[in-house]
Amino acid sequence: MKKWLVVVVSSWVLALVRGSEAPPGVYVLPLDPQAKHHFFWTLDYVDSTIQIEVQASISNNNWFGVGFSDRGERTNADWCIFVSDKTGRARILDAWTDDKCLLTIDQSQDCQGLRHTRTSSNTSRFSFYRKFDTCEPQDYIIERGTTHIVWTVGEGRIDGRNLCSLEGGFTRTELLKPPSQGFIPGEESWHLTVTAGGVSVPSSDTTYYCKVTKLPQQLINKHHLVQFEAVVTKGNEGLVHHMELFHCEADRDAAIPLYRGNCEKKPKSVEVCKKVMAAWAMGATPFIYPLEAGLPIGGSNYGSYAMLEVHYNNPEMRADWVDDSGLRVYLTKKLRANDAAVIELGLEYTDKMAIPPKQPSFQLSASCLPQCTGVSLPEGGIKVFASQLHTHLTGIRVETHHYRNGLELPLLNQDKHYSTHFQEIRLLPQPVNVLPGDWLETKCLYDTASRENITLGGYAISDEMCVNYIYYFPSTELEVCKSSISDQPLADYFDTLHKFEDQATGSQLPISQSYKAIEWNPLRVEVLNKLYEEAPMYMQCNMSSGSRFPGDWTALHRPSITTPLPKEKRQCDDIKEEKVNDLY
Repeated sequence: MKKWLVVVVSSWVLALVRGSEAPPGVYVLPLDPQAKHHFFWTLDYVDSTIQIEVQASISNNNWFGVGFSDRGERTNADWCIFVSDKTGRARILDAWTDDKCLLTIDQSQDCQGLRHTRTSSNTSRFSFYRKFDTCEPQDYIIERGTTHIVWTVGEGRIDGRNLCSLEGGFTRTELLKPPSQGFIPGEESWHLTVTAGGVSVPSSDTTYYCKVTKLPQQLINKHHLVQFEAVVTKGNEGLVHHMELFHCEADRDAAIPLYRGNCEKKPKSVEVCKKVMAAWAMGATPFIYPLEAGLPIGGSNYGSYAMLEVHYNNPEMRADWVDDSGLRVYLTKKLRANDAAVIELGLEYTDKMAIPPKQPSFQLSASCLPQCTGVSLPEGGIKVFASQLHTHLTGIRVETHHYRNGLELPLLNQDKHYSTHFQEIRLLPQPVNVLPGDWLETKCLYDTASRENITLGGYAISDEMCVNYIYYFPSTELEVCKSSISDQPLADYFDTLHKFEDQATGSQLPISQSYKAIEWNPLRVEVLNKLYEEAPMYMQCNMSSGSRFPGDWTALHRPSITTPLPKEKRQCDDIKEEKVNDLY
């Protein structure tokens, strides 16, 4: 049943060895920083099946496990274990680990269709397939958004082993990638490549490296950006975690220093380099714009500078890495029918929205209300084709809900296993039509269990954000549609805490001071949560010029939802119904 998938993936492994490009529909990423082990996959959406092939650098007496977990832990993970003995007999075992990292062979074997070969004395290649959703309680559900792929190497006994004591690690990617249209460069197109420039990567676990570059002169004329992709230095596939290219929002004649170095130490004058042009993360394929639109780049007063940001993941803290990775963007002077644009959804960057400490899951919600879409979007609406979700360090889940006249429509985007260390612009499975009067609500879940003090909303990495950058066409004047709690309800909250609970808070104090003075307990956390849910909102409904659209945006309420979205049905539900019907 899966023979064609096996052939395609196996052919790509051989192509990798020869240095050629992957065929369409075959994806690859290194599992480890040294790229000793590679993970390949293809998708069958009709059969809801993923075909996986692993090329592992292991000796004859080793076994190799690959699997999935919620956050990259080897505890409470779902595993497929490849075992091969000295006689060449091979098996693939479906297994799982408990919260103590002990491995148990699953009674239901859902890793199927094993094929394997030994390519050398220390390299094995094996492939198998499994369902996105096996309907087994111990098995991971593969769905849209970030997937944490775990791996391990061992020898000898398997059942009952502590996998956390063995060699292994994890990486992140989006497994369920939607198919994209191909772009064929023509005579009118050209590409711009910005790379790190042979940087010596510091011997730190994590480094964010920034490089400012001047854009070419031909961008004095308007172009459309229609595709971008990563250019990764050979051998550094496991080091380069993700990259972004930012445009520096300044006048064309403004001078920006050509800074190169640690992003945390960049000069203030470089902080204008913050408008995303392209974003790539490990395992991502080229991002191709729909044929109807392109991102406008260039023009008579278009800023002359851009900044590349590269995140290096160096857990072994090696000091011998040299890297020249970067991003390549494809531009065309033959403009497409529509300018693509970006709307920033989410919370205002303000300390009015805060997350109490010691909370394993605390939710903040932000709205782009019907009042704003009603005055800013054209009659036929816009088509949203991509999305980039964003929080800082404590964000663990992000989703944007879509409502129309009280009816909840399918989610615009979601990531149930979100990580701030893995951000990319992702194509949606299908473009989403957003009409005037629609309501877009972005919800972010945070984990502050390890934090002793309040986490405030704001720009610093230790602060928090909740943002969804949606990519759409045709472009409109709407650029920011964000919310926060209205001023008066928050002031009343601080005064009430002071009056009735003797907290050192008050409406006359700076907001951050009041938040930091609260002695948090479960009841106070719950009261704050209810306040955020029920209080009126202040909204930014802003044009690209920075001006607000006409209207009173100071105290708006959430609309009511008359028809919630039905709970997503799993294939398991049909199986259960069939079993029940068989009893009667």
